[in-house]
Order: sequence, then C-alpha cells, then structure tokens
Amino acid sequence: GAPEPLTGGVGVVLGLPGGGPPPARPGAPPPAAGGRIVGPNSLGIYDAATGLALVWGHFTPGPLAIVSQSGQLGSEIAALAARAGLGVSRFVSVGNQLDVKAAELLEDLLDHDATRLVALYLESFADGADLVRTLRSLRDAGKMTIVLTTGASAGSRRLARSHTGSLTSALDVVDAACRAAGAVRVCTPQELVDLARYLDVAPTPRGRRVAVISDSGGQGGIAADLAATHGLSLPVFSAGLQTRLAAALPAGASVANPVDLAGAGEADLYAYADIGDLILASGEVDAVVLSGYLGCYGEDTPSIEDVELAVVDRMGAAADGSHVPVLVHSMSAGSRAVRRLWENGIPTYPGIEPAIRALSGAAHLADWPGREIKTLSGDPAPVRTGYLAACDLLTDAGIATPRGVAVQGPDDVARAADELSFPLVLKAGWFEHKSEHGAVELGLTSAAELAAAYERMRARLGPGQYVVEEQDVRPDAVEVLVSGRRDRDFGPVVVVGAGGTETELRRDVCLELAPVDTAVAASMIRRLACLPLLEGWRGRPAVDLASLASVVVAASEAIAVRSPLQELEINPVRVSPLGALAVDALVLTTADSTHREERP
Repeated sequence: GAPEPLTGGVGVVLGLPGGGPPPARPGAPPPAAGGRIVGPNSLGIYDAATGLALVWGHFTPGPLAIVSQSGQLGSEIAALAARAGLGVSRFVSVGNQLDVKAAELLEDLLDHDATRLVALYLESFADGADLVRTLRSLRDAGKMTIVLTTGASAGSRRLARSHTGSLTSALDVVDAACRAAGAVRVCTPQELVDLARYLDVAPTPRGRRVAVISDSGGQGGIAADLAATHGLSLPVFSAGLQTRLAAALPAGASVANPVDLAGAGEADLYAYADIGDLILASGEVDAVVLSGYLGCYGEDTPSIEDVELAVVDRMGAAADGSHVPVLVHSMSAGSRAVRRLWENGIPTYPGIEPAIRALSGAAHLADWPGREIKTLSGDPAPVRTGYLAACDLLTDAGIATPRGVAVQGPDDVARAADELSFPLVLKAGWFEHKSEHGAVELGLTSAAELAAAYERMRARLGPGQYVVEEQDVRPDAVEVLVSGRRDRDFGPVVVVGAGGTETELRRDVCLELAPVDTAVAASMIRRLACLPLLEGWRGRPAVDLASLASVVVAASEAIAVRSPLQELEINPVRVSPLGALAVDALVLTTADSTHREERP
C-alpha cells in the first residue's frame, strides 16, 4: 500500500548531502552524530542524485530543486513540472524550520550537480539577509532561483506612523530582496513552472526589446498588448528591416512590429523561418515571440508534418546561433512540432500570456544579476527624536537642511526674525505630519507676520518646541520622498518616491535593500513614474539628479548604520537644478511604540 504521509508533528532526521555534517545553528548544541531535523510538519525529502525518497509522492529526476515551506504547495509545483516534462533534482518540505532552515538547504544546492534551477516557496523570511546572500551565491553559480510567497493583499501591509510604512508592503521588500539576490518572484505555481521551463532551455534576453510575429492580426495585437503590460517593448523596426520584411511577405502585410504574416505561412511554411531569420539577423530586438498556428499544421494535416518539423529545426538553429531567445505560442498543446520546438531550445506555450510572462521573468533576471549588500559598522549610540534632532541626524549624514532655530516664546521669535533670511517657515516640531494638524505656516515675509503666526499656532496647539526655518524658494524644485526603515526580516531598506502632501495619493515609490551605492540610487530614481518631472517637464529645467541620488545613498547608510533608528523619513526633499534640500524629516526609534502625536 501507499506509505503514510509525513504530516502533523513528524520531522525528518537529515544528514545533508554534499559534505560532512552541517553546522549547527548559532547557540545550538552540536548534533551528536551529524544529524539534523527537517520539520516538523514536513512532507519529506527527495534527492535524485542519491535516490533518497523519504517523501510522500513520486518524483521524476530532472534539473529543478524545490524547497518549500508548504509541503502540499511544493508537491503542486513538482506535479505541474512533471506534466510539463520538467523533473526534480531535490525536494525538501521545510515545514516549521525548527532546526534546519531554508537558507541552509539552499546553500547545500551550490554543490548539487543535478540542480540547475531552484524553486523556493516561503511564507516567512526570518534571517532574510542570510537568505539573500545564499540566493546570490546560487545565482553566481549559474543556478537561478524563482521565488513564490504570499502577502500581496492590503491586509498584509504594515501599519506605520510614516508615509513610507503605508506606501510599501511586505512584497515590496521581498521583491527588493530578489533583485539584490539575482532572483525573481512569481505569483502562482504555474507561473513558476512556466518560467522554469523557459530557463531550462533558453537564454535570458539581453534587453526588453521584443518582436512579435503572428499569422493572425488579432493574436499579434493581443501579444503586443500583453508585452507592454509585462514591461516589454515593441520597437518600430528600422526602414531597412521593414523593406526586407515587406519583400518577403504578401502586399499589405504589417511589417513595423508586430509582423502579420498575412497568409504567408499557409502558402509556404518556411515563411516562419524566413521572417524569423531576418529579424534575428537585424540586431534590433532582444527576443522574438511567434503567436498562432505553428505547431498545428502537421497535427491537422499529417502530410505536411515533416515540413513543419524541418521549419522548426531551422528556427532552432537560428535562435541558437543568434543567442536571441525565440518563444512560441502555439494553438496546439502537445503536437510533435511543439515537442520539437522545446527540443530545439524554443519555449512553447499553449497560451500567449504564459509565454509573455515567462519572457518578462527571464528579462527581469537579466536586468538584476544581484548585487553585494555592504555590511557597515553599526553605531549603537542613542538616536534623539524630535524635528531638530532629525535635522541634526541629516546634517551628520551629509544631507543639506535649511537654516533654522528653536523658539519657545516671543523673544526667541524676534531673535529668529533677526538671524534668518525671509521668507520663513514656522513649525510645531513635535508633530510627525505637520500639514495635517495645521502645525506649519509658510511664506512668512516679515517679523510681524512671524510673530502673529506664532501666537495663532501656540493658541491652537499649546506649548512645545516650535521651529523657525528659512523657506526654500528656489525655482523649479520638485518634491521627493526619501526614507529608510528597518524591516523585521531583511533589515534596513531605503525608499525614494514622489513626495509632498500627496505622497499617499500618488503611491509612486521604489524600494531597495540598504545600503545602496550611487548607481543603485540612480536606478531607483529612473524607475519612478515622476521621472519626467525631475528631468524637466514642459520646458522646465532638469533638477540635479546626482544630488538627489546622494541623499538616497546617505539615507540608506544612516538606516543601515544607526541601529537604534527604526525609521528615517525625509519628506519632502526639494530638488532643484541647484541641488537637493531636505525641508522636513521624521525620526522613529525602537523606543517609539505609540501612534499618537505627542507634545514634548
């Protein structure tokens, strides 16, 4: 009969293959005989290289390692892979990770020759920094990891006192970790298997420029729309390439991209290869997607099957020689031609959406090969809270702030008017979100206006530390959010986005693990939807993007170094052609446990 599944509180005793006894967790007693516990709540372990099968279910050997916190979901991935002809090199259901952690199992795959690809499903990311380092090592060893997790719902968002906390979710941090590790996150087990099948046979594209070829205008249009949705671009072909394509196709065929064969394939099956050859040789695209009837000809008309297979072989040779991936959406799910396409290194799918998704995932992996996350020496010194303390922290980090002074009475206000240059700003320094509480007044142009504003604000808000600052009136400034926070699992992260009082409304942010260097900071800025405002909009001059990048770098280093610092938010940073100036800031520490606006 079938073996009983390893469920409930059962664990699996494991001596990890690939070397001597694995190291014990820090602080744990050394194992008496090199044994470790996988689980509890583990569905078991399978290893193709050794024939070990302490697992519920049956596996076909292949290149895909599966490490899954959920045994059943891991089994689903394995079953989907088996149906697609993709076998498993190792399967480990990690369960509750009482002893052996996912990162250890992943590290052991570095020297596991049977593994070429890794599927990882996790519901929690404890020791996330170690996990990132391990995934990056796998990537460096040529073993790409596809990550599946949960947490996309609004209910998974972390409640926070800063704008940053309400703008970013747990998945934003996981995605940043994947970029740093050279991995990619997908949304479903099927999407994972579709991408794994692609990566098993085809190269990643060198860029995101895609050519679409179809034998149906409708299918070509849908493919083009999906490509744009998934971050791929369809460049208009050069005049020379269009001329060559037009000469090979019937009159009136669309040749700009997408290309509509306009019946050429039915007249001569070699048209598929001829048009593909022209596009591959042009150097104008990084991938080719063919959508339509190819794969069905021999299935529906057996007399022309051999011709179709010869066309497929020629397409495979052209793709291999160009190192440009070619993908096919075929209306047949399993014809001889479809199987031959896979054998020729051409990923082929029964739907256009999985084909485009797989190509987009491969492009993501090409874009993000992984990066080193520097370890900076920590500073355990206490971090003071309050607005002026935040300004001091920014100054120490090399971030420019306006000149300002604290005031606690009319005499201080008068001295501020003498010492500072108008126009001035008055702030109630203890409020975290000042504009929401009427705790800031701008554009004060005289001592009398400043004194009157102070009396009004104090009458409404009561005593406390008020601050008078010089107002930034440089022309053509754009308001940007820059912040850092300490994630529970992955540690410090840095965020840049559209700033000001409409930050939550615009929801235009980019997050990366901290610290970042200037190149990463610049890439974060380039990915913002508000980039056109920064580069000069409707005749306005471009702002100093280098100075903004330096603020992002400084904030990332501050959150990484200052261990008592939990959140640092600078909103807004006003960036003009003359540089960046942080005109408001918020600091939260481990001691900040309430969600109330409190007076000092």
